[in-house]
Amino acid sequence: MFKMKVGLALGAAVMSAGLWLGAPAQALAAGGGVSFEKQKWDHNGPTGTFDRAAMVRGLQVYTEVCAACHSLDLVAFRTLSALGMDEDEIKEFASEYEVEDGPDSEGEMFDRDALPSDYFVGPYANENAARAVNNGAFPPDLSLITKARPGGEDYLYALLTGYEDAPEDFELSEGMAYNKYFPGHQIAMPQPMFEEHVEYDDETEATVEQMSRDVSVFLTWTAEPALEIRKRIGVKVLIFLGIMLVLLILVKRQVWSDVH
Repeated sequence: MFKMKVGLALGAAVMSAGLWLGAPAQALAAGGGVSFEKQKWDHNGPTGTFDRAAMVRGLQVYTEVCAACHSLDLVAFRTLSALGMDEDEIKEFASEYEVEDGPDSEGEMFDRDALPSDYFVGPYANENAARAVNNGAFPPDLSLITKARPGGEDYLYALLTGYEDAPEDFELSEGMAYNKYFPGHQIAMPQPMFEEHVEYDDETEATVEQMSRDVSVFLTWTAEPALEIRKRIGVKVLIFLGIMLVLLILVKRQVWSDVH
């Protein structure tokens, strides 16, 4: 009975630790049964970490391409320190945005340059304004997009690289684009990126695949900025459980050593 309880407790703890470590899911299909290829990411696996260079490039892709339509409401400028940006760089980056503040001493709202403590500023004043310029579609906020879509970053990468001409026998609705990885293959978002769409500061070749990979890494980080910390804790938990297992086995042998 003692041995069974120890085994059950250890099994439950190991299962919990496995969840903390973020074992990669084998989800290879989006909603609607559209299959896509699983990619290799540096941040996957029990000890995986984010590719900082890819994150920086992904931020550039977001600001120069995605930010024209999509918000990042849950991300504060100060968190960009995780990308290697220092305080002055973050202040300079934030100051490129304007936020509404107030009221002032006269009760009026006013605009000011954003501060590191502010959050990314969206492209539209409200949802109705967004739909009005996007053929009725509402571009989703990207803060948690890799958590909100089955397949996460794999699906996001597939979607961004899945634009192509519609087959001749496919009836494409007006104002829609064809994407082989989007459920139903019709998507309101036109192809957002083309070859050399951005000029990377580190001179990396800006292919559609490279830009899609970089922004997918960046948006994975925005959705789970504590991923690396969680994995480090998970590894420590597994080490602790391993030591506890050895101790429990020794204690069990000592307790039952006189029983024949």
